[in-house]
Amino acid sequence: MRVEFNHTIVPARDRFAAAGEVAEILGLEEPRSFGPFAEVELDNGARLDFMNAEDDFPAMHYAFLVDDESFDAIHQRLRDRGATWWADPFEREPGEINHDDDGRGLYWSGPDGHKLEMITVPYGGA
Repeated sequence: MRVEFNHTIVPARDRFAAAGEVAEILGLEEPRSFGPFAEVELDNGARLDFMNAEDDFPAMHYAFLVDDESFDAIHQRLRDRGATWWADPFEREPGEINHDDDGRGLYWSGPDGHKLEMITVPYGGA
């Protein structure tokens, strides 16, 4: 038996604006519409399904495992946007990159306050 992560619903004030921003920063295909969702498909087939939320919702955390080339490209897109990023989830190290587990990682604020993270090595090492 296999178990794989398939999708998660991401609450948003504007599903297509939020999905488009995340897709653009990550260098992924434009979101596509499916029912009430704006879907962003990741390279492993898992999806972020952005859905409009009318009520307040908590900010969530979404982490992406990327290769070194993708890390550099995403980091550059963040710089081009004038975005702030941190080496840590508590926002104590602005403009820095962490080197946990002999990789690289950083956090940034995504649409609607969600905290996005990219790492080049899974936690606990390769």
